[in-house]
Amino acid sequence: MKALVEFLNQKNIIFKSLKEITPKELGSRKKVSIYFGVELKENYYGMVMELQKKSRVLRKEAGDLMLLHEKLEQYTGNKITKKYIIIKAPLCSHAKAMLEEHGWKVWNEK
Repeated sequence: MKALVEFLNQKNIIFKSLKEITPKELGSRKKVSIYFGVELKENYYGMVMELQKKSRVLRKEAGDLMLLHEKLEQYTGNKITKKYIIIKAPLCSHAKAMLEEHGWKVWNEK
């Protein structure tokens, strides 16, 4: 989690609290790290997803990740305004476009 916080600090995104929520709590079997927190400056709720895999992230999987966002909102009872995703895998351009269309900030590190 320390590496994630340092990465977000480089992007000038600072959370005053950041809590890890397992996909199992949301009823999912995805291998993804989900973090929920409150941003320091503007006091909005935000989520950070970290996905690491060897195979390509396709459009269908991007849709599944967006469903996890909706489940997280229901789970916490809060409206999440900022959505960030760090993908450490090859990323399909259609999947990236789909995520960005729906208000996600996507960082691809592969």
